[in-house]
Amino acid sequence: MSGPQTVGELASAEQVRPPTTSRLVSEMERVGLARKEADRDDGRRVRVRATPKGLRMLRRARALRVETLEGLLAKLDRADRAALGRAVHVIEAMLGQQARGARDARNSRSSVRR
Repeated sequence: MSGPQTVGELASAEQVRPPTTSRLVSEMERVGLARKEADRDDGRRVRVRATPKGLRMLRRARALRVETLEGLLAKLDRADRAALGRAVHVIEAMLGQQARGARDARNSRSSVRR
């Protein structure tokens, strides 16, 4: 996900309850990492947008995670890297099936409503 998101969307992405996300967003807003703004299409909805300070923190955290993983992967021998590569393919296939199933379920629900 990228760009401004609702609290519900953020909660879903992080697999936590909306009240938990709401508290976290309020704290991030307090320290200048995020701000709430009205939805352009629906003024009743609120979207959360990262501030420039928040975006810098996200980029630093992401870079640190990537750097850490690169360091760990570099320590693996060839056989372990190959095994990990195979596991990645299996996980990607499983996630692809899950995404297709969720998309199909959404499509079938929307066609029932029509």
